[in-house]
Amino acid sequence: MSKPSPEDLVVRGDARDLGAHVAAGAADLAYLDPPFMVDKRFSARVMKGERVKGPVAYEDVWASADDYLAWLEERLVVVRELLSARGTMWLHLDQRAVHEAKVLSDRVFGRGHFHGEVIWVPGNGSKSRSGPGMGHQTILLYARGREPIWNARDPALRAPFAATSQQMHFRNVDDDGRRYRDRTVSGKTYRYYADEGRALGSVWTDCPAMIANTPLRTETTGYPTQKPEKLLDRIVRASSAPGSLVLDPFAGSGTTAIAAAAAGRRFVVNDVGDLAIATTCARLTRAKVPYRLVDGPAQRS
Repeated sequence: MSKPSPEDLVVRGDARDLGAHVAAGAADLAYLDPPFMVDKRFSARVMKGERVKGPVAYEDVWASADDYLAWLEERLVVVRELLSARGTMWLHLDQRAVHEAKVLSDRVFGRGHFHGEVIWVPGNGSKSRSGPGMGHQTILLYARGREPIWNARDPALRAPFAATSQQMHFRNVDDDGRRYRDRTVSGKTYRYYADEGRALGSVWTDCPAMIANTPLRTETTGYPTQKPEKLLDRIVRASSAPGSLVLDPFAGSGTTAIAAAAAGRRFVVNDVGDLAIATTCARLTRAKVPYRLVDGPAQRS
């Protein structure tokens, strides 16, 4: 087993072996975007060609739902051990497995450590002939301890107040020239500043997936399930601090590493797929983000 390293790492290997490179309790944030139990193979887009003709990025094919959940549980247990007392896991799935994964995560972390969920609306539309088209994905949040990092006032977690609200309610001005309103609830007064914006809720509609997946944008890598940088930037800024270690056991196209580096966080990202590792490394190099590529333990059956 290799010695845990303080460097920013890209690890080629299985997520269950991340403990070889990350000390227990070292990470403040783990973002997991595992296979969704879609039962298909995903191909990557090469240049501006069609994905169907591109190389296979990864296989999301399972013998059964029980096999998938057993595979996922083994990796959730590893992630939990690597999180700090203030650390949070964000588990990104969709309707195919998120409900079973919620029960599984309750068992691994403890039901009382469930910290809510984010509904992400990719904005790609939906198709269905037998019921409502699924137009969202779900991210489950689980905290390792009782007081996880949550940067509620970070600008990434705020949105501007509506113009009418600013005109009607923000009529007071403090000594620094900032407009504000006070609200008294149950005898306690809360102050809200117009320039700080309102807190975002649990439904995120402003991080469109198309930005990450159209060949017309420089952010695009061609990796089939790439997530937009804005989404990962918000997650990183929400649940970590400058200098925090951020983990991504399913690195894919490397968006988490890019977002962590841009926000002044350290990162260790891992993937078992050769294309994912090549895509992540190329993206970090292009962004001039220093990192070290290492191999995990030999793959086990």
